[in-house]
Amino acid sequence: MKKVLSIILALVMCVSCCTMMTACSNEDGTAQTKYTIGICQLMEHVALDAATDGFKQAIIDELGEDAVEFDVQNGQGDPATCSTIANQFVSNNVDLIMANATPALQSAAAATGDIPILGTSVTEYGVALELSDFNGTVGGNISGTSDLAPLDKQAEMIAQWCPDAKTVGLLYCSKEANSQYQVDVVKAELEKKGLTATLYPFTDSNDLAQICTTAADNCDVIYVPTDNTVAENTGIIDNICEPKKIPVIAGEEGICSGCGIATLSISYYDLGYTTGKMAVKILRDGADISTMSIEYAEKQTPKYNAQNCDALGITPLDGYEAIVTE
Repeated sequence: MKKVLSIILALVMCVSCCTMMTACSNEDGTAQTKYTIGICQLMEHVALDAATDGFKQAIIDELGEDAVEFDVQNGQGDPATCSTIANQFVSNNVDLIMANATPALQSAAAATGDIPILGTSVTEYGVALELSDFNGTVGGNISGTSDLAPLDKQAEMIAQWCPDAKTVGLLYCSKEANSQYQVDVVKAELEKKGLTATLYPFTDSNDLAQICTTAADNCDVIYVPTDNTVAENTGIIDNICEPKKIPVIAGEEGICSGCGIATLSISYYDLGYTTGKMAVKILRDGADISTMSIEYAEKQTPKYNAQNCDALGITPLDGYEAIVTE
């Protein structure tokens, strides 16, 4: 009887193991690898959310839902929280880290030199990572995608939309290195056109209203770059600038829809999707991340905010698409 029970038990275990192997196999019978990807997103706002969605979808499209587990964490806008998240990913030995926005990338880079890191929604990698010799490839364990739209074209857009403007205020969060980079470049481009461009840095959302009010009182038009703190607080800017009839030119569509009149926009979903395809190359195809160049948005679309244009009495320029709001 004991022998019979032992044989039955062995058969049950065998069937169970075969079932598990089948569940973890590809259609051709080979073992399927399941990857764990840690996603650190600086904060919730339209652009970053879209980049994360695009990243995940690209990987699911290529590998299937059963082949990947996403650990999505929100840094709540705090670099220290991003550091905690990145260190936890390292402790959990994830297969890859996706860092969404510059502080998330900086935190991940500080946490590990071994686990592959892909950034997205990062404007300028050389500035973000303090690389003096950046030539388009970071090297080491880092690569990713950039959300940089041509800054010279953005400066030209300011002059086209506000031809009578003499003074431009550049409003940005001083804690965001990529925001500083953008406004410095735009300032130089505006000065080439004979405009007076003044920097108006704020440290966080607590002093944004005060600095924005000063800028609106002293300038004909305000420019805001792709800045995460601005993106999370567009209502503050809109409530100040619209009553004062001060137009805002924005660095990306999400900000423009909240407080601007026009932007040269990229698709953050597409940017995230491109980042996801890079992840597949690394995880499935064995690509060497140290040789992968930073990739950029292929298309920039001129768009305008119809509601804000109406409120300010501004006629949209030809060639610009209206931002579609839900």
